[in-house]
Amino acid sequence: MIINSRFFNRSELIGFVSLLLLLVIILPLTLDVFRLNLVAKYLTYAFVAIGLVLCWGYGGIFSLGQEITQLPLFWKPFQSFPFTLAAIVLVPGFFALIIGAAMFKRRVGGVYFAIITQAIAAILTILIVGQQGYTGGINGITDLRTLHGWDIRTDHAKFILYFVEVALIFGCILLAQFIRLTKLGRILVAMREQEDRVRFSGYSVANFKIFAFCMAAVFAAVGGAMFTLEVGFMSPSFVGIVPSIEMVIYTAVGGRVSIFGAVYGTLLVNFAKTSLSESFPQLWLFGLGALFIAVVLAFPNGLSGIWQDYVQPRIDRLFASRKPKSGNGWTGNSVADGAPAE
Repeated sequence: MIINSRFFNRSELIGFVSLLLLLVIILPLTLDVFRLNLVAKYLTYAFVAIGLVLCWGYGGIFSLGQEITQLPLFWKPFQSFPFTLAAIVLVPGFFALIIGAAMFKRRVGGVYFAIITQAIAAILTILIVGQQGYTGGINGITDLRTLHGWDIRTDHAKFILYFVEVALIFGCILLAQFIRLTKLGRILVAMREQEDRVRFSGYSVANFKIFAFCMAAVFAAVGGAMFTLEVGFMSPSFVGIVPSIEMVIYTAVGGRVSIFGAVYGTLLVNFAKTSLSESFPQLWLFGLGALFIAVVLAFPNGLSGIWQDYVQPRIDRLFASRKPKSGNGWTGNSVADGAPAE
């Protein structure tokens, strides 16, 4: 994989390499299969967080309907593995397209859009619970054991699925980074800051919002598919108000305008959630809430804000101090310029 400086700046390259080392080398070598499977479960949420960076962080679309869901796998067409892979991406994207077009073409946005997406999630929960014959009702779809005849319950299978998920998460990171660096990404940011000005410039704001919303849905769908394989079941408890807010918390803690921060934030919050629930089963919710409040109040831009404000300036000064100087003690400017070295 060739990544040049135009694709990642120095800070982003450090974040990319650090995440790569953490997920590909450090964690697999230091954790047992059970803990590694927990990390894989956390990463399924990171797909949603990356989607929220595009949707909320860049596009300014605050959505509370980004749960990790997918269609029931026992439907006959889903017995075809290629069809299932295609449907995982196309079906959520199609429904996001319908919802986005219905809302954004009518200029519904802000808190109103967040409320509507939350209402849709609540309706979906009621529908899943009510249609027990098709969805399993309150219990959901349980005891998923095989993938195309492959037993996914073994330690070997979980180890393989972990690396498949890591590959997918980096694929989503690179895709999101590519979108951010294109003209489309710049328009999304401009739309977040001055939507009316973008509209008056001749751009279709609704279409850009629909695109960001659909991409977030696709990322969430990939995470939902991997979540199903990791835990072996899907339940209506994963759809609704609480999961939606949790996804927003992951993104806010990591930094809602940082792709890498979304992944790190997801891992940090879920690691804290697991550690606190194991050590303080009666108080872990209060501890998790205190952690979130402390991070948001002290660092409004999340982990990415800590990096940009405190770590990155020191790294820049370190690299600047190591820049080579010419033999006469001047900088790279010519002697005729009369510019002394700094």
